[in-house]
Amino acid sequence: MSGQRRGAVLFEFIRIGAYVKVIAIDERTGTEVSLVGDPSRSKDYLKRIGMQKLQRVMERNNNPPSR
Repeated sequence: MSGQRRGAVLFEFIRIGAYVKVIAIDERTGTEVSLVGDPSRSKDYLKRIGMQKLQRVMERNNNPPSR
């Protein structure tokens, strides 16, 4: 991540019927993302996908597109 240090990442898993909602929150910035995944996948896999999405969002927020 360019220019912005990430803090600890907090994860929350919420089972909703046939799906699991994963919420990832950067502790330092308060940036939050969520995704819906397959509950048969491992928590490590869902955490990795959540971390990737969080990194993309934080990079986008740090470097907004020029108009």
